[in-house]
Order: sequence, then C-alpha cells, then structure tokens
Amino acid sequence: MSIRAPRKGENYELSVDLNSEYREKRKDAIKRVIASMTVGKDVSGLFPDVLKNMQTDDLEQKKLVYLYLMNYAKTQPELVILAVNTFVKDSDDPNPLVRALAIRTMGVLRAEKIIDYLCDPLQKCLRDENPYVRKTAALCVAKLYDLKPELVIDNGFLEQLHEMIADSNPMVVANTVAALTDIHTAATSQSSLSPDDPALFPISASILTKLLIALNECSEWGRVAILNALARYVAKDDKESEHICERVVPQFQHVNGSVVLAAVKVIMIHMRGVRRDDLIKQLVRKMAPPLVTLLSSPPEVQWVALRNINLLLQKRPDILSNEMRVFFCKYNDPLYVKVEKLDIMVRLAGENNVDALLSELKEYASEVDVDFVRKSIKAIGQTAIKIDAAAERCVHVLLELIDTRVSYVVQEAVVVMKDIFRKYPSTYEGIIPTLCANLDELDEPEAKASLIWIIGEYANKIDNADELLGIFVDTFVEESYPVQLQTLTAVVKLFLKKPDSSQGIVQRILNTATKDCDSPDVRDRAYIYWRLLSTDPGAAKAVVLAQRPPISIPRTTVPPALLEELLGEVSSLASVYHKPEETFVGRGRVGADSVVQRKTDADGPSDDRFSAQKALQTVAAGQQAENLLDFDDTPAVEGRPSGLAATEVLSHTPAAANLLAGTSSNPLDDLVSIFGAPAAAPATPATPAGPSAGGGGGPHDVFGGLGGMGMGMGSLGSLGSLGSPAVPGALSSPSPSVVVPPSQQNQQPQDDLLGLF
Repeated sequence: MSIRAPRKGENYELSVDLNSEYREKRKDAIKRVIASMTVGKDVSGLFPDVLKNMQTDDLEQKKLVYLYLMNYAKTQPELVILAVNTFVKDSDDPNPLVRALAIRTMGVLRAEKIIDYLCDPLQKCLRDENPYVRKTAALCVAKLYDLKPELVIDNGFLEQLHEMIADSNPMVVANTVAALTDIHTAATSQSSLSPDDPALFPISASILTKLLIALNECSEWGRVAILNALARYVAKDDKESEHICERVVPQFQHVNGSVVLAAVKVIMIHMRGVRRDDLIKQLVRKMAPPLVTLLSSPPEVQWVALRNINLLLQKRPDILSNEMRVFFCKYNDPLYVKVEKLDIMVRLAGENNVDALLSELKEYASEVDVDFVRKSIKAIGQTAIKIDAAAERCVHVLLELIDTRVSYVVQEAVVVMKDIFRKYPSTYEGIIPTLCANLDELDEPEAKASLIWIIGEYANKIDNADELLGIFVDTFVEESYPVQLQTLTAVVKLFLKKPDSSQGIVQRILNTATKDCDSPDVRDRAYIYWRLLSTDPGAAKAVVLAQRPPISIPRTTVPPALLEELLGEVSSLASVYHKPEETFVGRGRVGADSVVQRKTDADGPSDDRFSAQKALQTVAAGQQAENLLDFDDTPAVEGRPSGLAATEVLSHTPAAANLLAGTSSNPLDDLVSIFGAPAAAPATPATPAGPSAGGGGGPHDVFGGLGGMGMGMGSLGSLGSLGSPAVPGALSSPSPSVVVPPSQQNQQPQDDLLGLF
C-alpha cells in the first residue's frame, strides 16, 4: 500500500479536496492532480483518493481519472485491481463513449493483474453495435497480443478480427487492418514461426476487395494502414496490378503527406507487375504533382519528402524530369534541406536544363554558408562529369569561381577540377597554369593532394613541374598522409616522364619516405616504387602510368537489391535513412551490406563467393611467383602445397572458411586466410642471423616470421643504398638490370634500404 501523504503541504490539501462531499470540489482537485502530474510532480500517493472518484456520470471527470490511472498503474499495480469492477461496469454503460473509454484504458494499463479481467469486456466490445466501440476494441486486441499472445489466440480474438474486415464501417476496417498488421509484424519477428500461425495476416483476393472499398471512406490514418496492407499484397497477374494502381491513384490528391507517400509506395510496388507502357507513363506522370506539393510543407516534412524523392528518382529518373525549378534552394531553407535539393538537382540535370542549373549553382557559391558553398561547387563538378556536352560550361564557371580568390572556394574548385581531368583527360590542359598559380592559397590536404595529382599527371607538359613538386618535397614530413602519398606518386610520375631533370628529387623523396616518414603506407609505397624503378623501369611505367578508366557518377547510391527493398518501405524511416530497418531497429542490428548479401544469397548463388574462391586460387598460384615483399631468393619449403593444392589448404583455415561461406564478420579474415601460413606447412627452423643478414628471423624477432617472409638482404645489392649518389644514375638507366658499383656492394646493414626491419 502507498504511504499516506503527510498532514500538510499541497498533496495533503489535494487529498482533502478529493474526499470532499462536493462534486465540483472533487473535480477541481482531480484537475489540479493532473496538472501536477503533467509538470512532473509525484502525486502517486493520491492513488486511492483519485480511485474513489472513478465511479461518476461526469464523462470529463472519468477521462481525467482514467488518465491518472494510465500514468501510475505501473507504480501501483496492487491498487489497479480495485479499479477492475468499475472498468467492467463501464464496459456495459449505455454511453458508447464510456464503453470505448473503459476498454481503451484497460488495454493501455499493461498491468499483469488486470489482463485476465479484460477478456470478457473485450469480447462484448468487439461485437458492440456501435462502430466507435468496435474500432477501439480492435486496437485493444493488438495491445493485448503484445502483453500475452496466447490469451488472444485462446479466446479467439484473431478470428473475430478477421471477421471484422468485412465490417460495414470503414473506420472499423481500418483499425482492424492496423491491429492485424501489428500482430503480423510481432509474430514474424519471432524466430520459431510456423507458416500456419494464426497470428499471420496474409492479404487474400477477398480481403483486397474489402480494403479497396474501405480505402476512400476512412480517415487519413486509416488510409495509411490500409495502403500499407495493400503494399504487402502480391498480385496474381498484370490485370490485378493495374486494377490496384487505378484504385490507389486518387489518394495522390490527399492533403496529408503520409497518405500521399503511402500511395506512392503502393504504386511503385504494383507497377512492377504492369505490362502496358502507356499505363506506366501515365502513372509516372500523375506521381509528379503530389510530390512537388510536398515541398511546400515545413522544413522537416520537406526533408523527409526529399529523401523519399531521392530514392524514387534512383529507380525512375523520369518522374520529375521537368520539375527541376521547384528544387531550387530558397534563402531561408535549412542546410539539411539545401543539401538534399542539390543532390536531386544533379540527378535531374540534363542538356535541356543545365544552363539554368549552372546559373543557380554559381549563385549558391557566393553564399555565406561555407559547407553549402563547398557542396554547390562539388555539384558543378558532378554535372560536368554527368553531362559531356556541358563540361566546358562547367569548367568556365569553375574558373570564374577561382578568380574570386576566396580560399575555400578556390580549394574546392581545385578538388573538383581533379575529377574533371579524370573524366576528360587531355581536354582542359589550358587551365593548369591557372590552377598552379593558386598554389599558395591551398592549405587543406584534399586540395593539396588534388593539385599534386594534376601536376604529376601532366608533368611532361608543365615546364616547372619539378619546382612545384619540390615545394611539397621540402615539407614532406610535415604534410598529412594523403598529401605524402600523392606527392610520392607524382614525383615518380615526373621521373618516369622526365628522367634527366628529376633524378635528384626522386632520390630525395624516396630517401625521406623510407627513413623519416612514420606512416607504414607511405613507407611501403616508397619501397615498392624503389624496387620497381631499380629493377625494371619498363614495368614501373606500365604500373604507375597505366591508363585509368574515366570516372562516372553512379546512377544509384544503394545496391539494386537494397533499392527494391527500400522502395517497399517508402514513407518509413528506412526510406529516410536509405538503410533497411534491420540496421537501426531491434536488438540484433546488422549492417546494410550483410542484408544485401543475405538477399542475394536467397535469390541464388552469389558471385562474391566465386570471386573469393578465385582470389584464393590466384594468391595460391602466385606463391611461387615474385612477391614484392620477398626480397630474398630463398627456395620454397619442400612439401608445401602450391597452386590449386594450396587453395585447398587455405580454404580449410577457419578464416578462409568463414570468408567463402559469407559469414565472416571480421574484415581481416580475407588477409588472415590468404597470408596466414597453411596448417599443413612444416615450420622452418629459425637460423641465427649474422650481422649481414639484415636482422631477419632469430629469437628476437617479435613476429616470428620475418625470416620466413624472405626479408633477408642478400638480393638487395641491386637496389642500391639510401643516400648513394650513384642510385639516380642507375634509376634512369634504360637497361632493366642495374650495375651496382663495388663500393655499394659492401654497405653496412644499417645503411641498407630495409635496414629498419
């Protein structure tokens, strides 16, 4: 029992008034209790006093008492039993509002002790003559199923709900569908589910007819429930798909955005079964006006609509092909709305509207919001990549923006120009001097890396390329890792294109990258370049100066299988996040990629598994070939399987088995399975390393395998040593084999290229 309030203070005064003999005073006290409860004050001690006021003919007072009960039933479960008699009595009240209120409150209380008393009143209310009571009771069944599913099944409530789908009142039908859908969702989330489970709610042809009849006559939320059920229906043939689409199209004119998006979802799903091209074009044309109307909503609703529109355009780009102007940004739009509009404008861009788009984007680039300006400039670059005929106009706009000399505008424009050069190589070389002239303006890593890439790519056409790259070589150690990687590659490109004038700079950067840089990525790349240049300059040219395919903008931002799934979730959070609901709802969250993988596996054998097997075969077959990390000529261990035989051993390791089965959750499994030593291979005994062995192997080798990886220094004489003046001359030699002076063959281990190992 609750502790009585002390005989002073506000709660004591309320308790006195609740027990007053005057009805108005009691009602006023209940209002004050609810007001205190609303602002967060604890009035649970007044539970018995409020409960006494439950039996009244005043509907307003009864609602207030029920509200109090709903709030404190969990904290006072033993006292809720006292209210059962009143609930049962109210469920037989002549007033349908009181009957509905009683059954609704009993369903909301969620107290274990009251559930058993709920069944009989619920049975009566499901068959009540008043439709308001019936629709309230239908939702109560779903709440009861959430608390005690076996009680709902044993009492036959599910069968009663299925009968109520044929009810004459459309609101009863809508609430019944909502309740059955909730129960269906709860049942399907359970792992042990039989196909004959009564909780499942399959949509049959007879149910479809009843739903289509009720659709136009119920409230907006009822329509949403019915449309969601229609989206689950699997049409038998194209005629039925056409019929559903024709019946749902009038919902496009509804004032509620949720109804419009639910109707769009049904149309997009059932359009898959429509075979008539003229009907598909007609449906797509009718879809545009309601989607445009959603953009006149408040910003939050706009953003939800824009996210859904973005998804729809990935499937059907022609829906809004003539409506680009409605996506132009307004001055008072929040940033999140502007960003979505930019993305959609690029999707809708075509040769007929690109001039208007570029004019608009150029205006956006003069805004005060730096993030928005950057995204606008990036959109100009995306437009250039998407529309070949408009590329030159886009470049002119970018040059005009560079002329503004605004730091962040210039830097973003340089990044965008790098992408344009990748799409249209050797087309806009005339603007390279303008970009190089802005070298001093760049202070962001991405902008620096982009300009370095451009200089390296066109080093043979830039007279002072070595001077420009020398600026970055001088500050190499202080630069960020992306800039270091790009500088290293650009200098190697320069050396391959102008070997005579760049020997000093390539020697300097390789020396710095391998000795002074603390990034393993940069060091490894420098080692590989060094070996390539010193052993086979022709191979180095083939690798470093290889032709790259031009870039393009992907038509979709999600995989096709996932796109189809998300289109079936339009108007839900899944379509807003562009992720399946499993990734953010429920206890076992999974990644979007694994959802796609699971769906692909269900559809048929996955190509990924074949690709993984092929990759393992390639690695195993190449074990006897030259390995960039294997600088030693140590013969292969006798008895170790090679080629396809090695694949069999590799595939039996746990990591490789998980990788091939598609159940791997560790991103390193592919590396472990490929580079981990097979279990069947005999271990090679560690040999003591002498001063000339380069430190490989030995008892002090922490990784226990550097000696086995071929890290010996026996064959490094051909690479030359760091800091040796003879190396640049050797690098530029056209001969694939480099002659090393005798003075270099007797280098001490600490001066060797890989001495740090």
